[in-house]
Amino acid sequence: MAQLTDAEKRQLALTANRLRGHVIRMVAAAGSGHPGGALGLADLMTALYFRVLRQDPKKPDWPERDRLILSNGHVCPIRYAAMAEAGYFPVDELMTLRKFGTRLQGHPERERLPGVETTSGPLGAGLAQSCGLAYAAHLDKAAWRTYCVVSDGEHDAGLHWESVLFAGARRLANLTLFVDRNNIQLDGPTETIMPLEPLADKYRAFNWNVLEIDGHDFDAIFAAIETAQSTADRPTVVVCRTVPGKGVSFMENDYRWHGQAPNAEQEAAALKELKEIAAKLASV
Repeated sequence: MAQLTDAEKRQLALTANRLRGHVIRMVAAAGSGHPGGALGLADLMTALYFRVLRQDPKKPDWPERDRLILSNGHVCPIRYAAMAEAGYFPVDELMTLRKFGTRLQGHPERERLPGVETTSGPLGAGLAQSCGLAYAAHLDKAAWRTYCVVSDGEHDAGLHWESVLFAGARRLANLTLFVDRNNIQLDGPTETIMPLEPLADKYRAFNWNVLEIDGHDFDAIFAAIETAQSTADRPTVVVCRTVPGKGVSFMENDYRWHGQAPNAEQEAAALKELKEIAAKLASV
């Protein structure tokens, strides 16, 4: 994977910032949703949808496409925003989030929206689904890869650890797992509710290749993916240290924004901050 130029990184940052704006508008219009984790994952989703994934939005069922599984489905606004910008459906449709009859449900539904590989909602299930896909590709000697995004909070689920064990035992080198390590969940800090550390060592014990990065650093994201793609004997987990609510100062690192929609005044304040960030990026 070629090293990014400053111009390319700036363009990716502008795209991520635009996706964050979509998230704020979507959740505010719906009056419900999960902005904290969605904003924190904007950089990773930008990297995946606009540089990494082998995909064709015009042929979402292309057999050789890479598979992306979003296990923490409640942060789907950021995935929807990335998909719309990538050309899977019109950007205007984003404002139908959580409306009756919409394709953009509060958790992704596979049969409603082309380009969504699995229905997600029950936390802890995404890695199990990803293991099935990766193992099938391994048996078929297929070239496509499986990427899975999970939250740190869903490590509380036993099914997730069964899947960690399976992937390590089967040496699923075509599987890359991204852990959104934002240190919050629904009602408080992860380390208060159910301590996860030493998280990296736990994955190593299950025979995973473990990488720890700043989840907002595009160079680090792409370097980690390149390492994962070149690792031939085991699955790779990338522990992404992220800031929940990234880009909106009053939302950052506040677990109360895990599942709370902004009101009209908060929406305006958030969009103002994001507009200022975009202006700074554009002026560099």
